[in-house]
Amino acid sequence: MPVSTACPDWADRLVSRQSIIPPPLFPDLAEHALATFKALRMVDAPGSPTFGEACGQWVFDFVAAIFGAENPDTGERLIREFLLCVSKKNSKSTIAAGIMVTAAILNWRKSAELLILAPTIEVASNAFQPARDMIKADPELDYGQGGIFHVQEHTRTITHKVTGATLKVVAADDQTVSGKKAAFVLVDELWLFGKNAKADSMLREATGGLVARPEGFVIFLTTQADAEPAGVFKTKLNYFRRVRDGEVNDPKSLPVLYEFPPAMVESKAYLEPGNFYVTNPNIGRSVSASWLEDELRKVQDATGGELQVFLAKHLNVEIGLKLANDRWPGADYWEGAADPTLVSLPELLVRSEVAVVGIDGGGLDDLFGVGVIGRCRTTRDWLCWTKAWAHDDVLDRRKEIASVLRDFERAGDLTITDDPLLPIREAADIVQTVRDAGLMPDQHGVGIDPWGVAPLVDELATRGIEGDMLAAVRQGSALSPATWGVELKLKNGTLRHSGSRMMAWCVGNAKVETRGGAVLITKQTAGRAKIDPLVALFNAAILMSRNPEASGMSYLEDAAMVVL
Repeated sequence: MPVSTACPDWADRLVSRQSIIPPPLFPDLAEHALATFKALRMVDAPGSPTFGEACGQWVFDFVAAIFGAENPDTGERLIREFLLCVSKKNSKSTIAAGIMVTAAILNWRKSAELLILAPTIEVASNAFQPARDMIKADPELDYGQGGIFHVQEHTRTITHKVTGATLKVVAADDQTVSGKKAAFVLVDELWLFGKNAKADSMLREATGGLVARPEGFVIFLTTQADAEPAGVFKTKLNYFRRVRDGEVNDPKSLPVLYEFPPAMVESKAYLEPGNFYVTNPNIGRSVSASWLEDELRKVQDATGGELQVFLAKHLNVEIGLKLANDRWPGADYWEGAADPTLVSLPELLVRSEVAVVGIDGGGLDDLFGVGVIGRCRTTRDWLCWTKAWAHDDVLDRRKEIASVLRDFERAGDLTITDDPLLPIREAADIVQTVRDAGLMPDQHGVGIDPWGVAPLVDELATRGIEGDMLAAVRQGSALSPATWGVELKLKNGTLRHSGSRMMAWCVGNAKVETRGGAVLITKQTAGRAKIDPLVALFNAAILMSRNPEASGMSYLEDAAMVVL
């Protein structure tokens, strides 16, 4: 077994055009598999060349690493999971088909199952068609010409007539993958699975057969997502990056990630045509450098998100805060203002001389957000902590963000509940905690959006928090002073926050609309994405900008404090 599959010098290797794929563990097996793979034809390419004629060395290195990992003495594959993350148009789906046809040819297990799992019908067709065509182009493979494979197009199934092995291409859903016992699984377009909240269970079901099939493998193929990575895609991407960087020693997993080094991302060097090769190893073959340059020019000044999608799909640049279109200027400084010690409300209160609370909520498909801002007792910096809730309805009404919300739930930043009153009760608990700590001002200590807050006002009143303690914070252009003030404090380093990924997502969702002299960041400009916790923080910022003073004893002196 390999000691490590890490490639800690990957950045230098990519920039200097060196391979980031290790040599095969068993070279003889790799050469045999490569000979089979190279003989297959890419029918959709001009002239129908073979893989051997049309592909770059990086493809052969990848294929050799996969098939050269099986121990010929034991039949056990020593590297079992592979992730290839590469820009669009690098022949990914065609290569996937070639790998799986090669696996079907070389497989020795009777009635083995081979599975290409795609997120949609369209993607499934993109994977099946090249596999079908390369078989029909070879008389030794096509059953109709006396070969060994029978193709059933209506079920997207290819059957080996000697071993009985089947290669099936399926679109993912619970019914499709249930009961599969595949020895070889290829998951295409993993980034799309990241948008499906049930994807993790689907993939576990699809790959469960490998437990009893030691010769098997799982290959994940993907480009970058057209939004911030989420769900199972984010989990796999982060894990394979840690393996690549040597942070996790997992010799059974091989990461092959064509992405720009952090320094090139920070300097936006990916915009220079001379650097396109870094994430496009097939440049000059299936990828045209001049086409990429022309397309970049077309979207360079676009305002509808076209640039972000181009960067993600064709240059493999991960979309994050600094790539958000029409972003709030504070997004550029948000990540740098994170303070990992602000992990809880009690931690914020113990460091503050005064604290205010902002609250923002909405309907059943919105988030309910609470933002607390404390003024540091030693530096007078603003310290921020947030919490959010979501009704379970949002998982059905906003399926496109369901997996993202589940990520935040696992991180502890978001509570998803079927109790419609839970957000109100727990938000009131937070307000009471600040009040009981003696840190809330006598007047205007709680800032709320005046629309639809009657249940919250009633709940706070039962705890003695009412009247002048509450402040109705006007929304829309009236929030401009808060957005300007917070972005300035982020830039000059006088605002710190907990580093919550949920808040980073909300900040990335914040779209700016200028009307006259005002800057609007509203739910309408954010569209279907969510910014409620950020608006809650802006509500609190309005109150803190009035330079309030605490009303009672310090938090440290309050022996009866409530700890959430």
